[in-house]
Formats: sequence, C-alpha cells, structure tokens
Amino acid sequence: MALMFPRIARNFAKAGYYPTDEGTLERVLTAFAPVDTLVSILDPCAGEGVALAEVAHALGREHVCAHAVEFDAERAAHARKLADKCLHADVMDTIISRQAFGLLWFNPPYGDLQRDANGNLGYQGKGRGRLEKLFYQRAMPLLQYDGIIVAIVPTTTLDDEFVGWITNHFADVRVFKAVDRQFRQVVIFGRRVRQRDQETTASRNAREMLVRIGKGDCEATELPEVWTFEPVVVPRSRSEPEHFYRVSMEPEQFAREVERLQGLWPTLGAVFGNWQKAQRRPARALSPWHLALALAAGAITGIVKSAKRIFVIRGDTFKAKKVKKEAELHEDGTLVERTVALDCFKPAIRAWDFTPDSKTFGELMTIS
Repeated sequence: MALMFPRIARNFAKAGYYPTDEGTLERVLTAFAPVDTLVSILDPCAGEGVALAEVAHALGREHVCAHAVEFDAERAAHARKLADKCLHADVMDTIISRQAFGLLWFNPPYGDLQRDANGNLGYQGKGRGRLEKLFYQRAMPLLQYDGIIVAIVPTTTLDDEFVGWITNHFADVRVFKAVDRQFRQVVIFGRRVRQRDQETTASRNAREMLVRIGKGDCEATELPEVWTFEPVVVPRSRSEPEHFYRVSMEPEQFAREVERLQGLWPTLGAVFGNWQKAQRRPARALSPWHLALALAAGAITGIVKSAKRIFVIRGDTFKAKKVKKEAELHEDGTLVERTVALDCFKPAIRAWDFTPDSKTFGELMTIS
C-alpha cells in the first residue's frame, strides 16, 4: 500500500480528524466484557489516544497492550502518554504484523480521495474513492481471526463495495446510530471470520440492512445506553506483534533518534581502541601462512619505521591457484598425467614511501 498523497495527508491532518464523541464512546464501552488474559488492541488513527485508553481501561488495563498510530505530531505526542506503544506516522508508512490484534478500533479520517497529478487515487477498489475505504484496506488485515472491529464511519461510506467488505470479513455484525449526529455516523460491531465460515443468511441480512442505511432508506437504531446483548469478548492475543514500526522518518524524528543513540560515539573505544596499542614484534620471522593471516586480519597496516626508511603500508591478501603436475607410469606402459590445482593465499602489501630525501619519496609500491 502506497503512502497517502500529500494533499490527502494535509486534509487528514487538518480537516479530516473527527474524534469519537464522548457519548458514543461511553455507550460502546458498556458492550465489552473484561478480559483476564493478555490482549493487544490497535487504533490506526488514534488522534490524541483518548478512545484507545478508555477501551483499554474498560477491558482491564493490566491485561491490555494498547498500540496507536497517529499522523499529526501534536496528537501523537499526547497519545504516546496514554498508549503502551505509539507511532507518529502515516499508517500507510508502517510495518505492522498481520493478524496480531484482538481489537481494531477503527475511526478513520472521513472524506473523498483526491487525485494526484497523474489522475490516480492511490486506492484499489471499484466504488467511490473514500479515505475510510483506503484505511480499511490497510487496517483490516492486522486484526486476528475472531478479533473484534468497532468501526465508526459516516453513512455515506456504506456503499455496495464497503458493505460487501464488511459482510464478507465479519460475522455477528451489529450496526447502531452514533449519539452525536453531526457527521451522521454509525457504529458497526463485527467479529472477523474466514469467508468460508461465514453464515450465508446472516451475512445477506446484514448486507441488506447496511446498504439500506447507506442509501438513506432507513436509520439504524441508536446505540443503547446499557448494552443488552451478549457481551463483546475480545480474544486473547497469541503473542506481541513482531513488527510495529514506521518505514521512513521525518527530519525532526531523525534528529531526535541521533541525539538519543549518539551514533557510534558510545562504542568508539571498543571499536577503535586497539588501534592505539603498540604492536609487539613477533618472536621469529613470519611464515607465509602467518603473514597472510596477519594481513587479512588488518594487523599489518599504518606507519612502519625502520632505522632508515619510513613507509605507510596497507596489507591485504588474495587467493591464487598453485598448479602441480604429476605423472604415473602404469604396469601396462601407459603414462597418466594429472594436474592438481590447490588454493593458496598470497600476501600483498601496498607501501607509500615517506622517507625524506629518498629517491622513491611519495611513490606507491607493491610488496608481494
């Protein structure tokens, strides 16, 4: 999935942000059954993180690992204080483990997609291009099977295409009218299932109802103040998400990370400390094997001084073939010749003459 186009991203940051209203949030929370095992929950458009934090407390804060993604820097900074893990990122620019979350709180930015200079929407679908659909395509695969979605979207999103996605991916679908009617939102509950396990009649009935609501032929019932249905159970997470990070970094984020990690300076002594130690002279002349080993290890390099000469050297080794021919005379008088090629390592030293007044001063020589 590609990143949002810049114009869409600006709309998301300014006018496309519609946080869940307090009345709707309070009523949704009554639907959840408390958990007693570890669950991971995700809000891919977290805003200031208030809704995600309230859901985590309703489920049982000590058993919940709350993950948030937020595009706007100020809202992400606030959400970071409420969530266990928070990314300041465009969710399209993240790597997040698939099927890793038991609950997906889905309140995306609302609005029509805008075409870029090439006329592309950046959206894979046949229906009306909407931000809600773009975010759904990115976020839905992150929810584990039997996981719960709470989707808060305007009724204008409920066209045939989006309704088809919902009813193919989710069972036990319930839809209610949000408390705040400013954006004509509906709240959709569903449990993710494989399409082959979907109950045909229930799926068809849910599809017909959602399409009618989207067309304005009927209205959903208002979200009840007290949940009278079966409690919504968020399933246990198999493990913590293996991947949860953003791909690229803003210049400000990169500067903060450099300041936090201090680059290579904390390990400078460990990496380069041995270079300052004096090398001890070997007890005896090096054999070709020892010389090749020392050259390959970088032990023979730098400034070398003798009584009369000064060189800056750099040692290296290269692989060569040592060819040997053997002849064998058989009893029947035939002569068999064999060619044997053995790998061998040959040392090579590049030396730069720095001896004052030398005839070869400044020349680069090869010692092999």
